[in-house]
Amino acid sequence: MDVQEVLKWADDLILAKTGTHLNSLQQAILAGVWDSQKYHEIANEYHCTEANVKRVAGNLWELISEELDEKVNKKNFRATMERFYISKSNISNNFVNSQLVGRSITVCGESWHSDGKTKNRSHTSTPTTNSTNQSEKHHDLIEAPEYDRISNRTTELTTLKQWILEENIRLITIFGLPGIGKTTLARELLEQIQDNFEYIIWRNCTNTLTLKSLQTNLMQFFCQNRETQLLSLIDYLRSHSCLIILDDFQELFISGELAGTYLPECQTYGKFLKEIACSPHQSCFLLLSCEKPTEIATLEGENRHCRSLQLGSLGETAAEILTNKGLTDEHKWGELIQLYGGNPSWLNIIASTIEDLFNGSVDRYLSYPSLFLGDLEPKLEEYYQRLSASEKLVILWLANQDTADIFHKPTELALSDADFLKAVQSLRKRGLIEKATEKRSLLFSVPLLLKKYLENRYNSPQN
Repeated sequence: MDVQEVLKWADDLILAKTGTHLNSLQQAILAGVWDSQKYHEIANEYHCTEANVKRVAGNLWELISEELDEKVNKKNFRATMERFYISKSNISNNFVNSQLVGRSITVCGESWHSDGKTKNRSHTSTPTTNSTNQSEKHHDLIEAPEYDRISNRTTELTTLKQWILEENIRLITIFGLPGIGKTTLARELLEQIQDNFEYIIWRNCTNTLTLKSLQTNLMQFFCQNRETQLLSLIDYLRSHSCLIILDDFQELFISGELAGTYLPECQTYGKFLKEIACSPHQSCFLLLSCEKPTEIATLEGENRHCRSLQLGSLGETAAEILTNKGLTDEHKWGELIQLYGGNPSWLNIIASTIEDLFNGSVDRYLSYPSLFLGDLEPKLEEYYQRLSASEKLVILWLANQDTADIFHKPTELALSDADFLKAVQSLRKRGLIEKATEKRSLLFSVPLLLKKYLENRYNSPQN
């Protein structure tokens, strides 16, 4: 009797009880325990946490104990299985399969390690075609941006890796202003954690990416080069460790409405996101968006497997951008970074303007009589036009004040109390207003650059 027979028996058992094959971590646990490995050793080989190994192992021992009608754990697993096989030695080797006839579910198959050793996850995006039972990796990054290593988002990367690899969060949204670096951060994260997933796919959202077309695309990707077909997407997320990244998720939202309002043809995404967060599986959806989806706030409030990360200023590390552009007057860099909210894209754009029109002098640019936004202005205008009518009223009111307490709705705004608060909440989901606490009051304000943009926009001759 060897570990290959044990894995085959366990695979049949798990398939019958759960409708899914053993995944690669379950295989690694059974093979490791069979070889007297400790949980932390298995975790190190598999590149995950010991807590995750213990959790998955506990579920395995429970299922095996139920099948054998005796308590099974890490310490007695091998001895128990050897006794079981000896007691069944006079029964056909097909005994287990005969008990499972009619109970199995056809899904895209999962291979398992015949040599009993856990294989390191590979970086290859091309499936292997040999017959070695090695766990295959399928990475489709054709729509992902080119990898460009970053070193200024260490805190955010640590948080995201903890959520994904240790807490097994199923649905994560990274949101923030355009240009703040959501895509760049996700690409760096992917580079660091890709070995932990069997399947990775990156897709850029457009207003034509309906849920049906996304699901069809994912199903085709997951079942490529396989003879059997998947019953449903959620079944595959349970059977395999998958990372699905959806960039520019805000393109599924309608412009001119409150944040997170889906286009008519994309409204089914709301229900889909709830299913992803609430259904048990071992995969992760990562959404990159300028607007926080409405469902995320609800799911977070219910303490579901859902998290969101608002990406903010680069802070002092943004000085690297100005250094690379060769700008002068370093003593003024902090003021420039603060004015542009530490937004890397915005700083790159304005740095080029400073280089071109002000001979690289940050001091001369900041001393100019009025703020010149240059090539950044149409980008801010495009984002401003996404706001609803009520949001435009509220942000203009806020922009005319240093800070504002929203407890009392201003009388000059022709909005009901409910519509006023909805607009404030929607602006928060877009990252367009900031909040600060003063004594016992919660105050809101508009970032300085947006104030300047709105001032230019509404004080220009054409307006």
